[in-house]
Amino acid sequence: MLKAAALLLLLLSVAGCVRAQDPDDDPSMSPEQNRARRAALGEMHRQELVNLENEAAHAIQLNSVTFFRRVYSDDFSGTMSHGQSVDKNSFIEAVQNPEVKYASFVASDISIRTYPQTAVVTCMWSFRATYRGRSINTQMRVLHVYVDGPRGWRVVAGQLTAMPPATEQPL
Repeated sequence: MLKAAALLLLLLSVAGCVRAQDPDDDPSMSPEQNRARRAALGEMHRQELVNLENEAAHAIQLNSVTFFRRVYSDDFSGTMSHGQSVDKNSFIEAVQNPEVKYASFVASDISIRTYPQTAVVTCMWSFRATYRGRSINTQMRVLHVYVDGPRGWRVVAGQLTAMPPATEQPL
């Protein structure tokens, strides 16, 4: 009985030291190879998300909605910089607003946190535009939640926050 208890104690202490295998690990690879593979995949996802944020800024500057129809999910839910709740269609309407003409629109300070099948991306949108006949030069903090699915990354939620001094803005 004492031997069984000692054996159980030994097994429990060893079990705490053993790392669980990631379900995406390739069993034919060493742990080091699997870590390198995960790191490379993570970098590939990170770069893809950076590209999507830059592509969104470019699409807004051009008042082009093709990007948003492709990348924003049908159940997208967001909040504009002035607090208005929007879905995919109302966000697209804001992008198409004929009252705004963008001289420049840039996404910068892009930060990405990835989780299995999900990413949280924050960035700064800076733009110069003419809106309702007035020149504006402003910045917004942006948060996007992406979900990775069969058709790639899709934006499912977004939040825009105007940076001071807050002025009337199209988004």
